[in-house]
Amino acid sequence: MVGQLLTLALYGYRVDTTVTEQRKNQRFDLRLPLEIVRTGAVPKTVGETRNMSSSGVLFTSAAPVDIGQPIEYLITLPKAPSARAEVRLRCVGKVVREEHALFAATLERYEFVRNPA
Repeated sequence: MVGQLLTLALYGYRVDTTVTEQRKNQRFDLRLPLEIVRTGAVPKTVGETRNMSSSGVLFTSAAPVDIGQPIEYLITLPKAPSARAEVRLRCVGKVVREEHALFAATLERYEFVRNPA
């Protein structure tokens, strides 16, 4: 998918990017709130996604995250105007790398979690 313009609209969120890469899974540039709930012995910390695919996520973190450690994180999805509950994506994976203060983690399992509004 070289040079193709990607537009993704999520309830008012618009993402435009030119994709030039040879990855197995397509990545989407999404900046969404992220909360790390478990990684080794580190307490909860917050961050933001930078991009996501069906197999992983690149994110910022307010605290360092150890490479090679299992991680559980929650991504808050944009709330639809008619939605009664906030929807979060609870993910489990492993931190695989760090580059320029950005962390990459696999997405091995996930579930949708609804929080009361």
